[in-house]
Amino acid sequence: MFTGEYRHSVDDKGRVAVPSKFRAQLDAGAFVSRWMDTCLAIFPKAEFEGLAGRVAGLPVSDANAREFGRFLFSGAFEAEMDRQGRVVVPAYLREWAGLAGDAVIVGARDHAEIWAPDRWDTYRSAMEAPDAIAQRLTGLGI
Repeated sequence: MFTGEYRHSVDDKGRVAVPSKFRAQLDAGAFVSRWMDTCLAIFPKAEFEGLAGRVAGLPVSDANAREFGRFLFSGAFEAEMDRQGRVVVPAYLREWAGLAGDAVIVGARDHAEIWAPDRWDTYRSAMEAPDAIAQRLTGLGI
């Protein structure tokens, strides 16, 4: 399970360090893709393949299903960690996610997310407002 929040730099070659606690979960392979809320997601290969299967099962006649598939797969690549536990994020994805200089890597249960620090700080502040938390949980039935 991916949990926690970590801050790392993005070097000139677009390499981002994967937190050491996440690396073992990604040893069998990983995919990086665009994700919700203008961040990037890092999925273990098996999780991404499961997600791909669910997307493949959506009706091709549904415009939302086609759009999500294009969004997900056009911005996805199979990532390899180097010896220092870093992944190279292509320039077009760094630009899309607003990554320059620093990144925040957060756990999201079955995957990790890579955020631009300013976007994450804004998102987290809104997410952590007590009234917002209670309202969201009520809507989810938790």
